Amino acid sequence: MMPGLLGLVAGDALQLQQAVLFAWQSYAAVLGLGLGSCAWALTRWRARPSQLILFAGFAMVAGFALTGWRAAEFQRQALNPALEGRDLVLTGVVAAMPQANEAGTRFRFQVETARSAGALVQVPALIYLGWYTAPVVGNDRGEDPSEHQGQPSAVRAGERWQMTVRLKAPHGNANPHGFDYELWLWEQGLQATGYVRSGKGDAPAQRLGQTWTHLIELARQAVRDDIYDHVAERRFAGLIAALVVGDQNAIDRADWDVFRATGVAHLMSISGLHVTMFAWLAAALIGAAWRRSARCCALLPAPHAGLLGGLAMAALYATFSGGGIPSQRTIWMLATVGLLRLSGRQWPWPAVWTLACAVVVLVDPWALTQAGFWLSFVAVGVLFASGAGLDASTAATGHTARHLRAMLREQWVITVALTPLTLLLFGQISVVGFVANALAIPWVTLVVTPLAMLGAVAAPLWDAAGWALWALDAYLRQLARLPFATFAVAQAPLWAGAAGLCGGILMAMRLPWSLRIASVPLLLPVLLWQAPRPADGQFELLAADIGQGNAVLVRTARHALLYDAGPRFSRESDAGQRVLVPLLRALDVRVDTLVLSHRDSDHVGGAAAVLAMQPDARLVSSIESDHELQSLRSATRCQAGQAWTWDGVDFLLLHPLETDYAGAPRPNALSCVLRISTRATLAGQPARTALLVGDIEKPQEARMVADGTSLGADLLLVPHHGSKTSSSPAFLDAVAPRFALVQAGYRNRFGHPAAVPMERYRERNIAVVDSPHCGAMRWASAQPERVACQREEGRRYWHHVAP
Repeated sequence: MMPGLLGLVAGDALQLQQAVLFAWQSYAAVLGLGLGSCAWALTRWRARPSQLILFAGFAMVAGFALTGWRAAEFQRQALNPALEGRDLVLTGVVAAMPQANEAGTRFRFQVETARSAGALVQVPALIYLGWYTAPVVGNDRGEDPSEHQGQPSAVRAGERWQMTVRLKAPHGNANPHGFDYELWLWEQGLQATGYVRSGKGDAPAQRLGQTWTHLIELARQAVRDDIYDHVAERRFAGLIAALVVGDQNAIDRADWDVFRATGVAHLMSISGLHVTMFAWLAAALIGAAWRRSARCCALLPAPHAGLLGGLAMAALYATFSGGGIPSQRTIWMLATVGLLRLSGRQWPWPAVWTLACAVVVLVDPWALTQAGFWLSFVAVGVLFASGAGLDASTAATGHTARHLRAMLREQWVITVALTPLTLLLFGQISVVGFVANALAIPWVTLVVTPLAMLGAVAAPLWDAAGWALWALDAYLRQLARLPFATFAVAQAPLWAGAAGLCGGILMAMRLPWSLRIASVPLLLPVLLWQAPRPADGQFELLAADIGQGNAVLVRTARHALLYDAGPRFSRESDAGQRVLVPLLRALDVRVDTLVLSHRDSDHVGGAAAVLAMQPDARLVSSIESDHELQSLRSATRCQAGQAWTWDGVDFLLLHPLETDYAGAPRPNALSCVLRISTRATLAGQPARTALLVGDIEKPQEARMVADGTSLGADLLLVPHHGSKTSSSPAFLDAVAPRFALVQAGYRNRFGHPAAVPMERYRERNIAVVDSPHCGAMRWASAQPERVACQREEGRRYWHHVAP
């Protein structure tokens, strides 16, 4: 079975690399061919190496086709592009516990009927809706709600509603090393997102009654509400809700930062560890009770009853906690191993490990794209291979000290083996993670989680859980404050990560140190990897995909500048925290200067997060002296004529003038205009220039043209996201760029970029590249003839292709 199982997983991995799907009939034909070939090979089985390889190849073909067939069938149910942005009247049921924040409420909606202008239309069966309290610029999921929103009603799981909505295809931000929101929606079975229309001119949404179709979700919501009502401290209430009902959105962003810095984030959600421990405890209790009845034991041995009961209880626990992907994956792993044990077969651990992996991939083919899949399976495999798990089971029957040593060794083995993989996936590790987890794992698993769960029966126990969390929080914050708490490197390529993983596993194995030392060369590539940087005298520009706003990273050989920091999405979310901080960490960039063009929220929304990550960055901006950001970092006023040089690249501010600050000018009129230029070389290479202009409008454009300011550039960041108020003909003639970059949200409510100014660019043969079609946009002065697009380079079939 091993070759077949490995071939099946390899076929799935190969299919996940497809940029475009074939027709479903093609996959069906290939699947039949693959399965038929496997059956033919089994009838002539001789267990020879050539046959093993051949059988693995047939299984790989079958795995590739099966995943492709499922993907093609799912894609056939996608939202019709003609329905995007239209008012639709939907009737359906709230399919999951809603998530609320200060911006509004988000929930999954199971559609029963859909009408457009009175006519029935077809929309995806499950969609993701937002009901917002106020207009916002955009959000990290690429959605822009209506300009006028009313207060959303209380929405409960299982309720049937009729509401007017606007939908669009799933469209998220596409950045290097960024979160793939479109993949997340695909895995969740969500094929459209949108928002409820509740403005003055819209028909009010109607609650049609409570159904009985989602009782577990309704119970989860009731328990979550009880937690918030009972626990006064909002932070600890959110943590308890996360542990009991899986509401990870309830955890504050600041707490997540502490958990990541100390390496315990996996404990603060319903992870595989929680489900496994719950299954083990339930199996022990059920087995003990079963042994008390001779009649029960005659029907079924107590170990078997405990195993089946533990698995059933773990499945119920995973379902009640939201049925997240990690929980589902753990249940299928436990079921595979448990049923194998019930069959009376004793397989070697590699076969058991491979079977569990193949079952998870069959159930969820896209699990291979998740970091949690690799971390969990590699951790289990390393424990098996190193013998750490065997030590722990042996020590459990012996002295407490031996048991403690076995647990510590197991934690150490996992830490050493997974460090390279963690660096590859996340670009950073927690140096204090071993110390933090040594206390946090037993404390959360044996104290906090049981108290939190039992609080659903006896509410005062939630107070005890809150006190336990307070003690843990104090311990973790002390560790997180240490200057060496985390170690970050640029995220290495796959080959370096694979070598490092092999090195970590070799280091953790029970081998002589003369062999373990051979792991050091394998570890070095991932530990010492440096992201490529421009050569001296050159610069690179990366316009991040942050939705409706501006955020451009400029790098020279040894310096970096960030121009604007994108929008703020909500109290707990902004472009800095969601996009820019992970991007800077993945590229291992130290920002020398942060230029905030002006005070509008779609330009400064993520600045606080960036400044917190970059304590040495100089702030240059036109923001007023009493702006809230001034309390975080005193800003130098940007003014025309300011200039500096980094690594042979010249930076010059062209606007605003000192006199422009007089009176009370509109923020757009004070946008800092930055010109970045290389120098012409003796070899005949011309100077290359990029012009970043913020939200300047026609009066500012006309003034710079009339003053004779040197505006010529190879690349232009389109003024004001392509608004009608900017990009005047005279300005475009003066700049005469080869490329123009538009940073705007997909189907944003402002209509950016507008058709009229875009026509001016086309008339002048200026290539316009926008973030909805391109994602993050990269341009280098050394290669001025092309703009690289993240959506093209990293495209997969689940990614939305904008019309």
